[in-house]
Amino acid sequence: MKRRQFLAAAGAGALTVTLAGCGLVPVIPKRPTSTADDAMGWIRYENGRYTLWLPSAEMGQQISAALQGLAAAELGVPPAQVHLQLPSTRHIARVRATVGSASVQDFALPLARACATLREALAQGQTMGTLAARDIAPSALRSLQPRTGATKETAVAPGQLHALVTGQPLFAGDTRLPGLLYGRVLRAPVSAEITSRPQAWDAAAARADPACVAVVQHPRLAQMGSLGLGIVARTPSALDRIEAALAVQWQVEDGSAFEQAAIDERIDIDTHLRRGALQHRLRKDELPPDTAWTLDLRMDVPLAAHAPIEPRSATAHWLAAADQGIALKVWAGTQDLFYMRDVLARQLGVDAERIEVQACRIGGGFGGRTLCTVELEAAVLAQAVGAPVKVQWSRAQEFAQGFQRPPSSHRVRARVQGGRITHWWHALASSHILFTPAAMPVWMQTLADLAGDSGVARGAQMPYDVPQQRIEFTAQRLPVHTGPWRGLGAGPNTLVVESTMDECARHVGADPLDWRLQHTTDARLAQVLRSAAAESRWSERPASDATTLRGRGIAGGIYKGVSYAAAVADVEVQRATGQVRVTALWCAHDCGLVLQPDGVRAQTEGNLVWCVGMVLHEKLPVARSGVAAASFADYPLPRMGDIPPLHVHLIDSSAPPTGAGETAMVAGAGAIANALRDATGVRFARLPVRSADVLRALSTRD
Repeated sequence: MKRRQFLAAAGAGALTVTLAGCGLVPVIPKRPTSTADDAMGWIRYENGRYTLWLPSAEMGQQISAALQGLAAAELGVPPAQVHLQLPSTRHIARVRATVGSASVQDFALPLARACATLREALAQGQTMGTLAARDIAPSALRSLQPRTGATKETAVAPGQLHALVTGQPLFAGDTRLPGLLYGRVLRAPVSAEITSRPQAWDAAAARADPACVAVVQHPRLAQMGSLGLGIVARTPSALDRIEAALAVQWQVEDGSAFEQAAIDERIDIDTHLRRGALQHRLRKDELPPDTAWTLDLRMDVPLAAHAPIEPRSATAHWLAAADQGIALKVWAGTQDLFYMRDVLARQLGVDAERIEVQACRIGGGFGGRTLCTVELEAAVLAQAVGAPVKVQWSRAQEFAQGFQRPPSSHRVRARVQGGRITHWWHALASSHILFTPAAMPVWMQTLADLAGDSGVARGAQMPYDVPQQRIEFTAQRLPVHTGPWRGLGAGPNTLVVESTMDECARHVGADPLDWRLQHTTDARLAQVLRSAAAESRWSERPASDATTLRGRGIAGGIYKGVSYAAAVADVEVQRATGQVRVTALWCAHDCGLVLQPDGVRAQTEGNLVWCVGMVLHEKLPVARSGVAAASFADYPLPRMGDIPPLHVHLIDSSAPPTGAGETAMVAGAGAIANALRDATGVRFARLPVRSADVLRALSTRD
């Protein structure tokens, strides 16, 4: 380990730390494919006890219950006999991040084979030694056999669900260590895309607080262009006092100020189209230049936040070298603990094998817990003061310093001829998702852009049969940081596709369900569309009256080419106030073999709630060169009263299990938008749709 060098004042003085510089190329996440031999390290048997080291992060998606149930079924024991442990870089080999709703798809088969191998070895009396996993066909594995009825529940051990409701420590913020101190990194109140640093502060005033331990300057307290100033206190409540006493003055790059208009201008799709073809094409059909378009639709989706219930937190503890070779241990709610370890190793000059990252339960991840932020802050502050330090972001920090779902601007043109769509052109402009500017410098993002950000494009390829299509996109770096968000581009892109499909059906007077079925040859997509329609009694459209407009909409889609969903929504609109309320949502969901039906239903319901927010509530405000939201008062989310009855129908399937955590995003938002169109006769082109927008549209229509 490269030891720190201090220029330090005693007691609560300012500490300045110098370290050798790191390379210009950031750490690249590794995404290995786990094998059954890897999975032998997840499931262990010792002294009559089974232990499962979860290869995935648990963030409320119930992957722990799904894999615990799978292991129990394969081992032939009750789930309660499989003791569950959250992963640690010290106890399992490298696994891919928990992203893309891929945990069951990635880990179910390797784990089932490992458990079957262990079961057979125990049956033969082998209780010690190392096993090599057998390559067992999925059809021979007990845990992957089709169940009778997708609603049939499997036994679930109380496990973490019991711990949750009884308030036991599960999250990174619950970490308690002897001598624990509390830290915070102060940053300029502007986007991290802008170069900023502390210029002056009142260290004497900070030292006057008896709870102040240190004010820390360190070059590793940088997040892209933002260099922070660290403070460490004996109690968490003292951090606000010390921050106020410091009264930091910030130096901010000249000429870098921006407002919302700058973001709107950079992604305006019509501006990009006037310049010619966009940078990337998903479908390259050459459309006739004289195409007579039946429909020309512009739609815009705003910037949105992850808004997790739990702001991120991490605790770091530098250990004696004698402690089994571990120099640094970090407790964190992360979706990629091995990437976290790699970044800490690079930034701190420590061998990766001497860093242990212990995953904690995450109170909402959604793609936002993939970068190393608060973890590095905690490690730097802990090293500076020689004691364990916990850093807990505030809600305002969570909004301002995390990355966001990028806004997107779309134009879709369609030609309908002979009762079918014959030509389709979807052009969109957005910002980066996988090539997130929160982790990539401009030069590296420019190089990566040569390949095109597939996260931006996700969901843009329509699931319907249209002979000639052009689908193209561009990604523009914005002055606020964007990145992975639940479903990546699938939510906004499929919303636009399904809205356009609905407009085409209305143009020819076709039933929206029949129109979609007419344009697909995919049997699984047709099945979820028919199932959602049957569950909702599609033909029984709600009627409007003198005070209330009512409408019904349908939408469907395919997520990542493997999971299917369709939804039907009913809405009511008050004529006098413009208030919109979703009164019911039905969703048919096909993610292959369902391991944990209750968990899949819960994930689908969560997606549907998020879809309500996307269409009717969520828009992240930007002002004064940064995110303007500091609390949920500034960022409207759906409340309990906004959520309708949710009806989820799981499709019986013998297909291999695929993702469930994000799939319904491809259907729910489109169904709500189409129901609103059905009720009002207006296609709302800018989201979210608020009461004032509805009143204005109705007055214009009338």
